[in-house]
Amino acid sequence: MLVEDDAAIRMVLRVALEDEGYEVLEAETGEEALLLAMDEAADVILVDLRLPGIHGLDVVRTIRGVSRVPIIIVTAQVDSDDIVAGLKAGADDYVTKPFVTSELLARVGAQIRRTEPADDADGALSCGPFVLSADVGALYINGSAVPLTRTEFKVLHELMSARERVLSRDYLLKHVWGYQHAGDGRIVDNLVYRLRSKIEDDPASPTYLVTVRGFGYRLKA
Repeated sequence: MLVEDDAAIRMVLRVALEDEGYEVLEAETGEEALLLAMDEAADVILVDLRLPGIHGLDVVRTIRGVSRVPIIIVTAQVDSDDIVAGLKAGADDYVTKPFVTSELLARVGAQIRRTEPADDADGALSCGPFVLSADVGALYINGSAVPLTRTEFKVLHELMSARERVLSRDYLLKHVWGYQHAGDGRIVDNLVYRLRSKIEDDPASPTYLVTVRGFGYRLKA
């Protein structure tokens, strides 16, 4: 996720990240960033400090209060007090403008590697007709590839790793969205609804991704 009010800088970063294979979410203001962070599970968030409306430091503090997602501050402010304030607010790294794009991409990659889940030795998980390939980030149903967003991939990874155990909404909010405290379970419900539309023959009457009333969700083989 890019949180940057300068459209030109946002475009440069988006193109560079997309060239590396990342799916990029954009927010022009702190308010937009906080709303987006509630609905999407970003792998890393790049935040400018000088934003219209909510200050970048407040964006960092708010996100860090509920999530463990890696945060990198990207700003023209070079005063050491600003750097300290950013790190104390909960940022994991700090890059000053003008930045070297290759260095910033390396820092993004390092943060993602630090937090990504461990995969099976063969790089794949299977459950019934589903095979989830961590190596290529793809889902196969009876051999046919099914496109997933990063968030959908993460949720399915958790469900398949659970080996048919029930996972609560709070568990998924913590391990996929990075929420440290209980959040709005409707975020999970909406994601599950989208997943069912991709993996179930009849999403309204699911066979595999089932609801365990009062507990959460599980994926049946």
